[in-house]
Amino acid sequence: MKKRLLLMTASFSLLVVLTAAWLFLLQAGDSGRFSSAAARKETVAAQLVSLNEIEQLAKAGRLEAMSEKTALLREQIRSLAPLEKDLRPVLLCVVCIVCLIFSALYLYVFVLRPFDRLTRFAGAISDGNFDLPLNFERSNCFGAFTWAFDSMRREVTRARSCEREAAENHKTVIATLSHDIKTPVASIRAYAEGLEANLDGSPEKRARYLGVIMKKCDEVSRLTNDLFLHSLSDLDKLKIQPERIDLCALLAESLPEIAAGQDDLHIAMPPHPVYVLADPDRLVQAAENLINNARKYAKTKINISLRLHGQEAELSFRDYGAGIPDEDMPFIFDQFYRGKNRGCESGAGLGLYIVKYIAEQTGGHVRPQNHADGLEMTLVLPAVSAEKRGA
Repeated sequence: MKKRLLLMTASFSLLVVLTAAWLFLLQAGDSGRFSSAAARKETVAAQLVSLNEIEQLAKAGRLEAMSEKTALLREQIRSLAPLEKDLRPVLLCVVCIVCLIFSALYLYVFVLRPFDRLTRFAGAISDGNFDLPLNFERSNCFGAFTWAFDSMRREVTRARSCEREAAENHKTVIATLSHDIKTPVASIRAYAEGLEANLDGSPEKRARYLGVIMKKCDEVSRLTNDLFLHSLSDLDKLKIQPERIDLCALLAESLPEIAAGQDDLHIAMPPHPVYVLADPDRLVQAAENLINNARKYAKTKINISLRLHGQEAELSFRDYGAGIPDEDMPFIFDQFYRGKNRGCESGAGLGLYIVKYIAEQTGGHVRPQNHADGLEMTLVLPAVSAEKRGA
């Protein structure tokens, strides 16, 4: 904007200077018409003398001589060029006035009026009206600023919409989890009542009843954990206590429990221990989330592999489903986000968000990768160096 105002001022100033110079040259060219102001005065004085002589001749009654003088004076007057008015100063004033008018119009159209619109727009924003658009032209002095202001309005509107949607999703998830908890509780009560009524006629039947009760208790525990995580407004409240652990041993112990009797998990571990600095409970939780996601959406076998790559331990979970659409990939770790491939499956959109949080708090990260025949989620963790292994 400063450049435009300076350019406009310089252009108008140059126009005024050129006009003044042109008028000066015109005046210099016309100076030959009259030698000087003194010569003009002498001519007028001579004409006055001739008029006086004619008057004296008229008083003396010399009509013939008076007629000759009159004719001579008439010829002198005709021979003189008519006096012209000098309009050059007027023309210069007109040019200056036009420049000032154009300057005022420019300032009003391109500076004052857009600024007034910005002022009204800012007042509407301060009143909470984020639906009022602000039209702009990039060529305007305030074009870039106006664009940034309107972009801020759109971002605030989008953020508020996402906040409202997240709040609604949060309520829905809480309601869904609360409803889901009722189902295993009802089963636990039914089997407990069966035990109380001595319906377990054999040790095998009693063991089956107890097994179902324990399984439902574990299910309630998992749902309660999900409910607890949803009740957290910030995952910073989720405590992580890292310690030096053998990742191979941890997986060998926890994966059979996660499998829960299903044969869809295929595990490949290195023959030597792989040590990492992590919270074992949270690490198992992250692995369980990745496995459950693969089971829910891919519904195929899951290959789990652990390899040591430099100073990093890479724990991969590979399924053979449809993968994640490319347009969803940048957002899969966002809170409450659910991709287009979710289908009819229920969920809260927190699984991958929690996995990413646990990985980052451990000093690692999560790397998603689409393949032609499935999806691979790799949990990358910093491995403990060989010196620390032997400590």
